[in-house]
Amino acid sequence: MIPSNLSPLANHLWQSTLFAAAAWLVTLAMRKNSAAVRYVIWLAASLKFLLPFSLLVSAGRQFGWRIAPVIEQAPLTMVEAFSQPFEQTAPLLPMATATPVTNPVPALLFAVWLCGFVISAIVWIRLWRRFRAALGSATPLRLDLPIPVVSSPTRLEPGVFGIRKPILLLPEGIANRLTPAQLHSILAHELCHVRRRDNLAAAMHMLVESIFWFHPLVWWIGNRLVEERERACDEEVVRLGNEPDEYAQGILNVCKFYLQSPLTCASGVTGADLRKRIDAIVNYRGAHKLTLARKLLLATAGMAAAAGPILIGIMNAPASRAQSTGPKFDVASIKPHKSDSIEVHRTVEIFPGGRLVGQDATLQQLIQHAYEVKPFQILGGPGWISYDGYDVEAKAQGNPGKEQIRLMLRRLLEERFQLKFRRETKAMGTYELTVTKGGARLQPSKPENCVDPNQATPPDPGTTHLPKCGGAWLKGDQSGMEIGGFGLAMPDFAKALSNALGGVVIDKTGITQKFDVRLEFSSRAGLTMGKPGAPAAPPPDESAGTTLFAALQRQLGLQVESAKGPVEILVIERAERPSAN
Repeated sequence: MIPSNLSPLANHLWQSTLFAAAAWLVTLAMRKNSAAVRYVIWLAASLKFLLPFSLLVSAGRQFGWRIAPVIEQAPLTMVEAFSQPFEQTAPLLPMATATPVTNPVPALLFAVWLCGFVISAIVWIRLWRRFRAALGSATPLRLDLPIPVVSSPTRLEPGVFGIRKPILLLPEGIANRLTPAQLHSILAHELCHVRRRDNLAAAMHMLVESIFWFHPLVWWIGNRLVEERERACDEEVVRLGNEPDEYAQGILNVCKFYLQSPLTCASGVTGADLRKRIDAIVNYRGAHKLTLARKLLLATAGMAAAAGPILIGIMNAPASRAQSTGPKFDVASIKPHKSDSIEVHRTVEIFPGGRLVGQDATLQQLIQHAYEVKPFQILGGPGWISYDGYDVEAKAQGNPGKEQIRLMLRRLLEERFQLKFRRETKAMGTYELTVTKGGARLQPSKPENCVDPNQATPPDPGTTHLPKCGGAWLKGDQSGMEIGGFGLAMPDFAKALSNALGGVVIDKTGITQKFDVRLEFSSRAGLTMGKPGAPAAPPPDESAGTTLFAALQRQLGLQVESAKGPVEILVIERAERPSAN
């Protein structure tokens, strides 16, 4: 089981560490093959630190709309953990927390990291300026080589400086200290670095070391890169026909008379473990060629590293990006609303028998009903989604429940409005519903007051006038408002309060019994909360009427408190006016 509450950085680090461990195992399997192969593997392990798997997962999710949504969320597994670093979603109505307390630890850790990054950058810049100064004092040499060659009075060893336009720097008098055969092999070594673009790869790893200076594995990978880089050039020099003994003696003479290059991205000739290199050069008998099995192993590992996270993104694409394959209305009509009336009554209602009716309903209202969200949880999209009204009539066979109707409405919005969106999580103001110190004053539900819509047997004809159990209402006018219902569970009541307050109300009462309620308050009393975390006490002067907060406390023994917590947001990416019927 992989913990899902790790920070994005921690997730990225353990994934990169695991990737490096896998690379090490592959290099062990390739230890008798060419050093150039092992070098590429270590370079991939280094660059993995710059490429979070979550980026590839996000890329895969762009194709997820072709895959049917998964209804149930499975427990977190090793595969799913690879998508965690930079995309974690919260439940639609998460538990709100108390007023957050400032934690100084993240700021302190960032300050420590920043100091390390700045020190590392300063060291690299100083070394680069030192090498640049050596080039500034150098004079051109005329040699029959594919890159410019300069001679420097410094004691730096021969090395290639630059990435886009490399320059070969040779110390003055080197031709007098080496035999022609030794000098020829040393020049062949430097040209090998140029052909392989080793300076570019070294510069990229320098960036990795500067960013992840605190991770010992990064420095260990850097040593492996230098070792395999020099070994790869040594093998190529010998394969080109240079005498191994002369080449080895040339390297020893360079070490004897000159200093090693201070910059990793300025490829020299004396890097890595010198004793091992000399032994490998003198005793070189040729590296084993890659067999078909080893080529398949490398190809499979590379494809798995790149395509695996993309596949995870496709498989775990949010349901909102997938074309719905759920239930569908048998008949559906969507027409632009036409009315000469000044008064606007925008409604969306679900009726028994699988009927959904919207009168002058906006797309925003339809989304609210389909996904059970509030207006403030819908962001983005064209402006018309909140003011263009449509008359909607849809009918399904049988007698589907509200949840089924909502699924049908989602599919209708996808097909007719071309609706696509993504889910995000934002820290927003929420409300917590709790019990006052005096205790709750709720009337237990009476079965004779309502009809259970889920009962197996048809209701008694004499009870058809009764309301349905579990359905809360919010109604009223300028003179007063009312929240009520029969056979309510506390989450149902919290939803009704959410509609009244225009914000997410989270039930923290702990009440599990069902109850009947009628909460009366004045619509003229403002619904204004205090500071986050403070009780929502009624204002001293209630001349404007009984506030909802005062009514909750006096009539029901409940109270709402403002808080702040993560709330899921639907960000509309595409919406078009509906196609013709």
